[in-house]
Amino acid sequence: MEFMAWFAHKYIMHGFGWNWHKDHHQHHKGFFEKNDYYAVVFSIVAASSIIYGNINPEFWYLTWIGAGVTCYGVAYFIFHDIIVHRRVKIKFVAKSKYLRRIMNAHYIHHRVHTKDGAEAFGFLYAPEKYEPKKRE
Repeated sequence: MEFMAWFAHKYIMHGFGWNWHKDHHQHHKGFFEKNDYYAVVFSIVAASSIIYGNINPEFWYLTWIGAGVTCYGVAYFIFHDIIVHRRVKIKFVAKSKYLRRIMNAHYIHHRVHTKDGAEAFGFLYAPEKYEPKKRE
């Protein structure tokens, strides 16, 4: 799923789907943004896969693909929308090295407010170069 998320983020959201994604890179008022349409589309794909896989035994694997997309979507919502962007207000301090690196990579991604020029398109993996600088 990480590769698919990276691919969709880089080539769809920062490609032909930029119209939905651009408000996510800009400051705006309100809770919802056009970028949330992606969650609706992916949840329809996931639900359809689960249902079709259950109705048609020869396509049983679609159930598990849909379940994987659903689990990834839940993890994405918790990490991306709640922990990183604080769309749901909770107190959270990233203590693990892994979480700090992933969050830093995402913040670096958001330094660019245009379709082109961004980096760090992943969600669950970030190379060491995104390790936050230690404060002295």
